[in-house]
Amino acid sequence: MARISLDCPNSLPGIPLSVLSVPMENKYKCQQCLQVLRKPVQAQCGHRFCVHCFKQLTSSGPKPCEACRQEEIYEEPISILNSSEAFPDNAAGREIASLPARCLNQGCNWTGSIKEYEAQHEGRCEFERILCEGCQTLILLTEKDRHNERECEARTLNCKYCKMTFNFKEIKAHDEICLKFPMQCKDCGKKKIPREKFNDHVKSCAKSKSTCPFSEVGCKSMVENGKLCDHEVNSTMEHLRLLLPLVLSATRARSEGSGAGEWQEDSGVGLYRDPNEGAGPMTSVQSVDLEKKVNALENIVCVLNREVERSSVTMEAFAHQHRLDQEKIENLSNKVRQLERTLTMRDLQLSETEQLVRELQFCTYDGVFVWKISDFSRRRQDAVAGRAPAMFSPAFYSSKYGYKMCLRLYLNGDGTGRGTHLSLFFVVMRGKCDALLKWPFSQKVTLMLLDQNNREHIIDAFRPDVSSSSFQRPISEMNIASGCPLFCPLAKLAGKSHYLREDTIFIKAIVDLTGL
Repeated sequence: MARISLDCPNSLPGIPLSVLSVPMENKYKCQQCLQVLRKPVQAQCGHRFCVHCFKQLTSSGPKPCEACRQEEIYEEPISILNSSEAFPDNAAGREIASLPARCLNQGCNWTGSIKEYEAQHEGRCEFERILCEGCQTLILLTEKDRHNERECEARTLNCKYCKMTFNFKEIKAHDEICLKFPMQCKDCGKKKIPREKFNDHVKSCAKSKSTCPFSEVGCKSMVENGKLCDHEVNSTMEHLRLLLPLVLSATRARSEGSGAGEWQEDSGVGLYRDPNEGAGPMTSVQSVDLEKKVNALENIVCVLNREVERSSVTMEAFAHQHRLDQEKIENLSNKVRQLERTLTMRDLQLSETEQLVRELQFCTYDGVFVWKISDFSRRRQDAVAGRAPAMFSPAFYSSKYGYKMCLRLYLNGDGTGRGTHLSLFFVVMRGKCDALLKWPFSQKVTLMLLDQNNREHIIDAFRPDVSSSSFQRPISEMNIASGCPLFCPLAKLAGKSHYLREDTIFIKAIVDLTGL
């Protein structure tokens, strides 16, 4: 017997019994996993096993066959399972492959054979549920990647700011302490400031507010860092008023301390104090201190005055620059408005040019015009719904300097032909050379719906009524249309019509040039 191949690392145990659409015969059951045989092998004793199950049984050496023992037909050495004494059971494999199968997954309606199930559907069913290794949740196989990336509670993520790796449950707590986390300054509005640099920004931010340096003497203002100098300049008098009580209080305290004198002891008279002692020297010290303070305050005032003057010059320069900027902005605004007007004129000229190009593209100068109308079905629906009941053709001419004409078509009919016929009309238009032409227009007009098999065209012709206003010299863009309300029954365009091919019809107009 041939030794079976044991080098299939991805072999699977048997196919679940419930996959079969018919009751399973015992000969198709693996004696180890008790499921439908997958890649069956037959041992020397005749019992069948899945190749996966047989490899597991014999991986540590020969084993006795438990099925033989249960059937009480155990006999050595035949009932000993040995990988060298087993062979692939191809006949059983072919029978099992043809058995009818169905998908086990809820919501899936797949059916086929066991062979098709293994080759095409098993492990690929979009309704198959698997256990997530991280959070132990059942998920659809098709949603595995999305679950692992977005939903799994046990997934790991890299902090997008500091790039460190964390569990999903910890990433939000990490955001509260991440040194690279972007923060926004509420004062200046600047965004994406790393948390580790935020305190430095607050200290240097021009919009951040801090207490005035004179807060210790009573100033209660909260000033933006960038305007601190302006505040000190503008509040000079207020700060001096706040400083004055402290200076006077210090002066009085020093004066009282200097006038208290000293007690001396005299043997015989006791304690006494000479009111004149120390008065002279202490008065001179007090005077020197006050003089120093006055000089210091005068220096402060001078400095502040210089700052005020410098700020005034700066403000005046800013005001002048502002006026220049305003004038420049006004000039630029005028130029923009002028360019917008020029652009509007260019757009209008371009539109007129495009219209002229379209007219020249289809224009003829020999009195013969073929009008191709594509997308017929949609245009007909628009006509039935009343959205676009009529269509005008491009203009054509009897000669280069002759009559200018066009056609008007109602795809759902007009007047007596409404709903039953195509209505086709001829229109005389105002041309550039009308003053040189003979009026009223009196040339014979022939209108045709072309048979695209070139067999039987629908033709209608008429000679103009010279008393009608439709054929007088136009005084507006175009005269009143005149022609055939019952030009062609709509029934001739139904089904496989020779006149309608690939959703397109062709209409031809011929103007008799005799006598021109």
